[in-house]
Amino acid sequence: MYSDLINKKAKLAVIGLGYVGLPIALEFAKKISVIGFDINQKRVDMMKNQVDPSGELDKASFENADIEFTTSLDVLREAKFFIVAVPTPIDEHKLPDLKPILSASKTIGHVLKQGDYVVFESTVYPGCTEDDCVPVLEELSGLSRVKDFKIGYSPERINPGDKEHTLANILKIVSGCDAESLEEISKVYQIVVKAGVHKASSIKVAEAAKIIENTQRDVNISLMNELSIIFNKMGINTYEVLEAAGTKWNFLKFYPGLVGGHCIGVDPYYLTYKAAELGYHAQVINSGRYVNDSMGFYVAKQTVKKIASKGKDISRARVLVMGATFKENVEDTRNSKVADVVNEFKSYGVHVDVTDPRASSEELHHEYGFSLVPEIGKNYDAVVVAVNHKEYDGFDESYFQTILATDGLVVDLKGLYRGKIKTLGYWSL
Repeated sequence: MYSDLINKKAKLAVIGLGYVGLPIALEFAKKISVIGFDINQKRVDMMKNQVDPSGELDKASFENADIEFTTSLDVLREAKFFIVAVPTPIDEHKLPDLKPILSASKTIGHVLKQGDYVVFESTVYPGCTEDDCVPVLEELSGLSRVKDFKIGYSPERINPGDKEHTLANILKIVSGCDAESLEEISKVYQIVVKAGVHKASSIKVAEAAKIIENTQRDVNISLMNELSIIFNKMGINTYEVLEAAGTKWNFLKFYPGLVGGHCIGVDPYYLTYKAAELGYHAQVINSGRYVNDSMGFYVAKQTVKKIASKGKDISRARVLVMGATFKENVEDTRNSKVADVVNEFKSYGVHVDVTDPRASSEELHHEYGFSLVPEIGKNYDAVVVAVNHKEYDGFDESYFQTILATDGLVVDLKGLYRGKIKTLGYWSL
């Protein structure tokens, strides 16, 4: 397989061209022939015009790429090596929503041929690839795993907005259904991954390795969030505590904040679901999830209490929320916990304006029911800096004074302006 791909006797296809899939497809397309497949024709048309719908990659990333973007199964059928990079979200009950990955499996099942390879990159619970996805491939293709086609799992490690830790620079975990597939899959990924590969002993081990990466971060951040609640009651600043504690060489530097997005805020639920299926209630992971899922409501309540302490009528209060994406310096608003902050303010009758230099107002309205204001107003009772976009780095107290009312409050969730606010009210996690 590796030889055929490198000599362009075979094509590689990437199914799902979002934040993960498109960078992978374009990186491979610099070396081999690639088919970029997505079910969204509008997105495919944008990519044909060298535009990344996710806003992560510039036009130069598309240049000198041997790639065909398509929604056609006939075109997809030309591929021999398939990489699945579709989202794995949760539903309204916080249970795994396998519809995208099973749909991708069905798509490949219709075009799968003898000798083909299928590698899944989407984050799933251990066992999902072999127990849920492969049976779909076998049923629709009439072929058998290992004997007729090879399976692998290689978890994505792309970090949206991060220009340093890119696909080529991050060690890639790879796994296969047998020794031959592990070797071939390893060689294929090393075409584009300069950092090399780590060969996992099984597909389940590779799946588990990925899901605990984000679960570990989630649990650690939840501890910081819980500490921030405790320290707030004590009247001490969490960031000052962490700065002091961080002087010890083995102190782990995690920080409080809103935990959303399509990875850290989602993946732990895949693990707790599988654990429950096996008869075990994951206490630490579930507790961490509860803390992190509650932070948006906590931020809004604390802000409302501080506005009320100034003798102001909450039903007439005005608040500006700065930042609506799930993290800094990205356009992605999926599972943004800023929405929890906004909705909690509204439950108190507070008038809320939201601004963000990167988010789409249309997407926010479609997903959460609120839009971005065309311009920032004046006389706000509080400004909540929810996302530390680099566009906000240069703001100082004089700026906030121009948009805040008398006795106005700066709520600085990430501690961007710690030590810089002297006369206005100030609070951070």
